[in-house]
Amino acid sequence: MQGNGFKIGVIVAFMALTLYYLYPTVIWNLEQKQINSYTNPTEQTQYIQDNAEKLDNLKENALKLGLDLQGGMHVTLQVGIPQLVLELAEDRDALLNEVVAEARQTALDNDSDFIDEMAAAFVARDSEARLSRYYRNDAENITRRSTNEEVIAFLKNQRDAASDRAIEIIRTRVDRFGVTEPSIIKQGTDRIIVELPGVEDEERVVSLLRGTARLEFRTGADGQDFSNFRTRAIEYYEVTPDTSSDSLSQPITTNQLTDLLVFQQSAYIFGYASEQDTAEVMTLLKASEVQRMMPRNTTILWGTNPTSFEDGVERYPLFGVSTDVELTGDVIEEASIQFDPTTNAPEVAMGMNSEGARTWARVTGANIGKPVAIVLDGFVVSYPNVISKINGGRSSITGLESSAEAEDLVNILLSGALPAPLEIIGSRTVGATLGEASIKAGLNSILYGLGIVAIFMIVYYRTGGGVADLALILNIIFIMGILAGFKATLTLPGMAGIVLTIGMAVDANVLIFDRIREEQRSGKTMKAAISAGYSNAMSAIIDANVTTGFVAIILMSFGVGPIKGFAVTLLAGIACSLFSAIVITRVVVDYLTRNKADAVSFG
Repeated sequence: MQGNGFKIGVIVAFMALTLYYLYPTVIWNLEQKQINSYTNPTEQTQYIQDNAEKLDNLKENALKLGLDLQGGMHVTLQVGIPQLVLELAEDRDALLNEVVAEARQTALDNDSDFIDEMAAAFVARDSEARLSRYYRNDAENITRRSTNEEVIAFLKNQRDAASDRAIEIIRTRVDRFGVTEPSIIKQGTDRIIVELPGVEDEERVVSLLRGTARLEFRTGADGQDFSNFRTRAIEYYEVTPDTSSDSLSQPITTNQLTDLLVFQQSAYIFGYASEQDTAEVMTLLKASEVQRMMPRNTTILWGTNPTSFEDGVERYPLFGVSTDVELTGDVIEEASIQFDPTTNAPEVAMGMNSEGARTWARVTGANIGKPVAIVLDGFVVSYPNVISKINGGRSSITGLESSAEAEDLVNILLSGALPAPLEIIGSRTVGATLGEASIKAGLNSILYGLGIVAIFMIVYYRTGGGVADLALILNIIFIMGILAGFKATLTLPGMAGIVLTIGMAVDANVLIFDRIREEQRSGKTMKAAISAGYSNAMSAIIDANVTTGFVAIILMSFGVGPIKGFAVTLLAGIACSLFSAIVITRVVVDYLTRNKADAVSFG
């Protein structure tokens, strides 16, 4: 054992560090068993509340499981490039709308680039026409004289920037939401793949991912003009049957609008409709004849919060607001959740920058006694009356249904508005049951592989095989400790990497033990054969593991998702297998042969 003091110290330190990082994982799993042992839900809830801080700390430091092991959501998002292209245009006409619609469909049918299809569709209509009639940007040197190729390059740069910005915003939102180890990657030019392990509230996450967070501050409609519009619109849809017949019965007047809406005395609310009737109401009010009755610079938007009526039906208000946007969410510098001291209802308090504060003071000062609308993604979330001029840029959004809704709104406001709308084109949920089945299958494969290798090593190499098996078990513990220490995520491909490592871990010992047997056959003593075996086998061991390590590094650098998970585990396995095969087995073999060299057999 002389000369092994440093090695023993390193082994003990490494083992202590590994157990330190694995301790939260072990205790977390024991706590989960304890929680699941309560048959009474009340007792279970009480235990979680009493130990909330401890459980949160254990969960934070425990080994993380991937989407395929603990369940969660896999969402495919598509950035709305057609909408972005339309918004970038300084001038829009029917031709541009037609070209964009055609290119959208062609790109979808052929799975091709939308911007290339748009350029082709535009040129097909007029080979001499220039896209620069719609697009100009001084910063990018896009002028009236720019060629179609220059405009196309500009649009592609804007598309790539929008996709990258969308990824940053989604990552910020997900991080604020509290999802552990999310995977957010770009696929192609306009798709984003999001994997969220452990997600339970699917609807809330979908809303969080898809919300563009286009926050707008608008003034309310003119009360008198809007009331007149409502009266005229209702009269437009009144239908009275023909009374020219000799029927003695009174004619019954029907009205599509009044059948769908409930009206109250409000100069700024057109009416209230149930959720299933909102689309039909908007169809009626978007008719060209009705739109011509609409007051100038006025539009109608639904509110987000329903009102309960005496018949027990919840109905959504339809507000009249100005088409002019006074402020946008870009002026918001801070946002936080507060609670109304009277009702304890959640609300979102906002602070604006200096420019926004000046504009907000002007808008509120000019509209005292009138409503202003706070619009988020095309829906009115708050419609307060201005009591006095608001200085300092402080404002709040009220009428929120829950603290969770307020938290999500704060999250969205602080992370910023998406540069283009996102559409969910694919979503699948991995249930917890499937995750448990994956864990069980992965553990079984590890145990079976470990058992087969262990039996073979003992049968073929006798005592040496037993030493190699000990190192193999420690090797797996070390891998788990490394993953926990670096807060890596264990996935199903990662388990495959561990199974592969089991085979690789004994490869070094096979080289060493066979070399020892050769040295013994040449007539050397056991101790001399052991020393020569470890020394002469080292070059082959290093070559084999270094080349595999390079492949693992490449996979980890360029791979995503399951490939990266496999590479991380494989790289950790290579490092641990080298340490266990070269250092640990040597220390154990030296200890066994310290007095009697023939006490150890290598087959």
